[in-house]
Amino acid sequence: MHQVAQPDRRSAEHHGLVIIEGIMGSGKSTTMRFVAKALEDAGRPVLAVHERTDPHPVRATDDLPHWFEPWRESTAEQLAVRAISKWRSFAQTVRLGPSVPVLDGQLFHGDLTNLFLMEASFDELAAYCESLTQLVGPLQPLVVYLRQENVERAVRTVCAERGEAWVKYQVDWKLKGPYAVRRILVGLEGLIALYQDYRRMTDALFDRLTLDKMVIENSERHWARYNQRVLERLGLEGVPSAS
Repeated sequence: MHQVAQPDRRSAEHHGLVIIEGIMGSGKSTTMRFVAKALEDAGRPVLAVHERTDPHPVRATDDLPHWFEPWRESTAEQLAVRAISKWRSFAQTVRLGPSVPVLDGQLFHGDLTNLFLMEASFDELAAYCESLTQLVGPLQPLVVYLRQENVERAVRTVCAERGEAWVKYQVDWKLKGPYAVRRILVGLEGLIALYQDYRRMTDALFDRLTLDKMVIENSERHWARYNQRVLERLGLEGVPSAS
């Protein structure tokens, strides 16, 4: 079951961090930009953190020579320790500053994804996620989980939209990891199978998450409706729609 936590009536002033989560192509980057613009329109100083931000404030693999293949030079345990250290520094910096960071993934879609590709156990992934929860909890974050019920359809849709070169990039990257190699996952079908397993894992982690959170099933791509729900949760209903 994927129950949405009940709203606690926090105002925008009380959410010190917003994290947009979901699988690739779920709309994280677009939603991140929308939320950042809405907060700016409300007069809040904002730090928009795209997944391609460089240097990235919390992504630990950036410090590795082969950042896209961390299994070549790190164990899952070592990467988790490195990532938690970066999140600790990030949380301390945010507490001292005025800006509200809006993150494109990074709670799940980021180093946790790499830990999954490196065959970390679910207990290890859950412990990692709990560590991050404890670090960012004082910031009173909102986690927005963009979710499509049919993972296969979602992956096929984004692959069709982004083209063969992008699909090859994803396959050549993610299916070289220990998780995919051990399960002999190959090609587009292997990528779909990988993300079906990944989404089952992130669903379970999201259900355990003790932070303020909301699920948006966005298969139909009614973005105006979804965006309005996020604005309401952030207490920004009166803010002009961000473009």
